[in-house]
Amino acid sequence: MTTIARALPSLPHWETPPADLSGAIREIKAALRARIEASGRSVEEVFAVVEDQVRSRVAEIRDLRERGEAVWPVIDYADIAAGTVPPEQVEAVRRRGCAVVRGHFERAQALLWDESIVHYVERNAFFENYRGPGDDFFGSVGSTPEIYPIYWSQAQMRARQSDRTARVQSFLNSFWKHESHGVRWFDPDRDALYPDRIRRRPEGADSAGLGTHSDPGTLDLWMTASYQRAFRHLFDGSVERYDPWDAAHRTSASQYPGSTMCSAFRTFQGWTALSDMAHDQGVLHTVPIPEAMAYLMLRPLLPDAPDHDMCGVTTNQVFPADSKWHSDLLDGLVGIPDVEAGDSVWWHCDMIHSVAPVADQRGWGNVMYIPAAPWCPRNEEYAASVRQAFLTGSSPTDFPAEHYERDWEGRFTYDQLNETGRRGMGFTG
Repeated sequence: MTTIARALPSLPHWETPPADLSGAIREIKAALRARIEASGRSVEEVFAVVEDQVRSRVAEIRDLRERGEAVWPVIDYADIAAGTVPPEQVEAVRRRGCAVVRGHFERAQALLWDESIVHYVERNAFFENYRGPGDDFFGSVGSTPEIYPIYWSQAQMRARQSDRTARVQSFLNSFWKHESHGVRWFDPDRDALYPDRIRRRPEGADSAGLGTHSDPGTLDLWMTASYQRAFRHLFDGSVERYDPWDAAHRTSASQYPGSTMCSAFRTFQGWTALSDMAHDQGVLHTVPIPEAMAYLMLRPLLPDAPDHDMCGVTTNQVFPADSKWHSDLLDGLVGIPDVEAGDSVWWHCDMIHSVAPVADQRGWGNVMYIPAAPWCPRNEEYAASVRQAFLTGSSPTDFPAEHYERDWEGRFTYDQLNETGRRGMGFTG
């Protein structure tokens, strides 16, 4: 389509959470609707473009499932390392926004790391001193403990600073447009070392799983100036130009604080398997449609959503995706294939995802969370707190202040960092 350049009304913005959330939601929704309408298109017309695209993608995914064909792209680490990933697989990752990397680490290495984590927590009497889940979200899964608030084990740190991880992260970062408007938004070949927890779900466990949600932010996605610029094409009548792989303005965006926030910009969320896992044993599911973020952002502007409500999105909670507001999207939910220890699993940072419930799980379900978080202003700023947490054995500031590891024996130390680790924390440039 061709749009006529015209002056559009400016948007109010709040760089910190507004005191009157309901009033601010009413104000921003009215302003966003007015801005779209000033472009010459109605909110309904703009949303219909996104809705048609989503429904087409969901139908495609449903057809693949019904034919028993794979939805998740599967890539061999050896091809990433050699630069020989077939073009059709590259295109599949771009279209689906997710991937399994086979053999990211040797299976034997991953199993040894899993065993070493057990020794690390037992040696330091973690289970005797465990105080229960530190946050309501992961505390809802039901098996205790399933998410271990452990960040600085030998296994986690060696995986994070591994050359193999750096190659996979660079490959994934390359899907994003990292330079535009004369700005280099991030360095695709240098990742910030983002410390996260581990999950160990034992054989025979019952787990409630995690509901469908997205993690890029909450009300800040509509209310802060940087995110308004990042999602500009959704609100200026040029929705066809929206690109979920464009990093412009996202790497310096403000984010409202909360117990579920991520201070870092991640191109992909990810985890590395420490055990073999079958596809029907409480595994990750996603809606593999990167463009679905446009649906999530525009859906609250339709007239059936109350003026004080962003379809359930609020501060200090995850961004929900539910059947009331997002049924078109949830029809595309699909799980990962079987994975082995050493495989890694990745999904676009905006994508809707969940963890399926499981009863009497067969086999262990163990992972360590390692994302792709390229070096950029936002991640450089967070790295300062990561360095301090690492040196003191503290819980990173994005996570509950549990600090189990401060006095633990066997914790990974500064002298064990390689060059990738030092650069990833900002100890060196």
